[in-house]
Amino acid sequence: MKFDLVITGVGGQGTVLASRIVARAAMDAGWQVRTSETIGMAQREGCVVSHVRVGENLAGALIPDGRADVLLGFELAEAARALAKLKAGGKAIVNEDVIVPTSVSAGLSRYRVQDIREYLEKELPGVCFLRASEVAREAGNSKTANVVMLGALSTLPGLPFSPEGLLEAVLKTVPSQFREINRKAFEMGRRAMGVC
Repeated sequence: MKFDLVITGVGGQGTVLASRIVARAAMDAGWQVRTSETIGMAQREGCVVSHVRVGENLAGALIPDGRADVLLGFELAEAARALAKLKAGGKAIVNEDVIVPTSVSAGLSRYRVQDIREYLEKELPGVCFLRASEVAREAGNSKTANVVMLGALSTLPGLPFSPEGLLEAVLKTVPSQFREINRKAFEMGRRAMGVC
């Protein structure tokens, strides 16, 4: 068993927490795990890329280009930026919600949502787009979008843990007062994948 996952987004979206939850689920299932984060101005909505490697005899934590089995994109442009990490035939789940960069807000550049989406569709036939933030709001808290994405991830075949194991890792990781809302967000993320 070898499983490589890249989670990408911007600071404040819970990408690092999501990688910790995935790592915990894999370790609870008995696998070796290596993780790494690349964080650029993450507290100011900068790029965050988390690498999670699961298996046996793992050499390093960074996933080389063209090797990730799954790409979880918490933000549209960041998913496009990390596309080179995904292997041929890999799966991608991308949150359609956009976090507009400061340079766009200042009028220094443009954020072409439709162009980015079309690029991802062209490069990744079968990419699954979710409105994870919207689903999280429906679950009761927009900050659970990362757990919505983990629920969606749990529907994919070939994971090194069961959906129940991933949910258990979520519930062990989040504070007790947020367990039920995260359980709901996880289940809603699983259901949202039914439209992909």
